[in-house]
Amino acid sequence: MITAPLISIAQRLRDELATSRRGGAVCHVYNPLVYAWAPHRAYLDRFGRGEHDVLIVGMNAGYFGMAQTGVPFGDVVMVRDWLGIEGRVLRPNDEHPKRPIDGFACRRREVSGQRLWGWARDAFGTPERFFARYFVVNYCPLCFLGETGANLALDKLPAASRERLENACDRALHAVATALNVRYAIGLGNFAARRVAAVLGNQVVCGGAPHPSPANASTGPHWAREMERARAAMGIDSDG
Repeated sequence: MITAPLISIAQRLRDELATSRRGGAVCHVYNPLVYAWAPHRAYLDRFGRGEHDVLIVGMNAGYFGMAQTGVPFGDVVMVRDWLGIEGRVLRPNDEHPKRPIDGFACRRREVSGQRLWGWARDAFGTPERFFARYFVVNYCPLCFLGETGANLALDKLPAASRERLENACDRALHAVATALNVRYAIGLGNFAARRVAAVLGNQVVCGGAPHPSPANASTGPHWAREMERARAAMGIDSDG
């Protein structure tokens, strides 16, 4: 079987980020491209082949999402029951005692994933119809945890710690957009929207939408409506 281009891109990014260290407020770094590679590869292999008009870009892996399943915005129920992906998830080498990786046995729902994949399901019906035009990636696949186990967003890390990380993630984002021949890129949240514009602004139509995180209290259950507004503002038709 010929390796899908996105798999090769993910392998390079995985290896480049393998030496990411603790520092500052970061006490643990989880790289699901290492310990959750099986379901991540299945996601890329099943849905990442061919061309896709629209690339949706999140920020970095959340503890209850991609960190558990290896899939962006990887709420266990949505990944298993709607996307139809399940695979072996190992343990990170440096596991936080309060933040174990349970893989698909994780019982906690990931709100961001419920909202994003719930919107895709409601708008397109089937994964095949959604992925015929759309693809979803996280700008950075890593999950950062503080001493207490709190999830640390990428944009909260010290600038000096982000430079090497962002260089690798910028290259991967550009490679993914090129491989998929995308025409539009939507960054979810301010940070992702800025990176999308900086990396892809010369080759595709770039825009942004609110992040589906529960931290965005004003968006809340209306996130799907905000996503539709973002698509309309960018001139992306809603026919699927």
